Amino acid sequence: MPDAVEKLLEQSVEHYNQPGFIEADPICIPHRFSRLPDIEIMGFWAATLAWGQRKTIIKKATELIELMDGAPYDFVLNHREEDRKPFLQFKHRTFQPTDTLYFLEFFQQYYRQHDSLEDAFARHLKPDDAHTEKALAGFHQLFFSLPCAPERTRKHVATPARKSTCKRLNMFLRWMVRQDDKGVDFGLWKRISPSQLLMPLDVHVDRVARRLGLLRRKQTDWQAVLELTGRLRQYDPDDPVKYDFALFGLGVLEQQTR
Repeated sequence: MPDAVEKLLEQSVEHYNQPGFIEADPICIPHRFSRLPDIEIMGFWAATLAWGQRKTIIKKATELIELMDGAPYDFVLNHREEDRKPFLQFKHRTFQPTDTLYFLEFFQQYYRQHDSLEDAFARHLKPDDAHTEKALAGFHQLFFSLPCAPERTRKHVATPARKSTCKRLNMFLRWMVRQDDKGVDFGLWKRISPSQLLMPLDVHVDRVARRLGLLRRKQTDWQAVLELTGRLRQYDPDDPVKYDFALFGLGVLEQQTR
């Protein structure tokens, strides 16, 4: 018999995990594309920029698409050094041109050797690993493995090795891995299981999770992510991160009604 919290969460998932969710959320950015590499590049970039107002995040990610002539993968693969000059004007909060140029460098070198960003995460993970910690830590090392990697850019791509919640990376993985028939998440990657995903823990999710008694750890850090995801696995061990829709949606709604 479901308890009151589980019932609330299931109802909220049903309400928010719908196509109507897409329009006002950064996930609308990768939904503008149909090719896997385009979805990955803009999904990763939109997730990286996802702090502040969602409307601004979508606007800045759209600006990036325009700078890449509406074809991220083709641009990444084929652009030359001089084609990067317009990106010197791109900024979003603390994300500066130095960071943008390194993202372009990494993407170009990576996609010239690989068909999908999935391998950059999945190569570090075993099927029987409980969750994606090793994938996130391994990806961070790979992302900054180029000799030209700026030290300042490291703050924009988190790693559990630094006890970060890794909110943006966990959200990106949710987009790429989760599979259902609702049409919000893509479910394009098959080498990582939805059961291994971890919650994207932001201020909205954190506040609601604590109010519902799902999170007791005082710090909002990597251990808090593991604690919250562990509690949610008790409700759905195969797809615990589906409750991101519920906790985020309830948090945003709560904020709007204050």
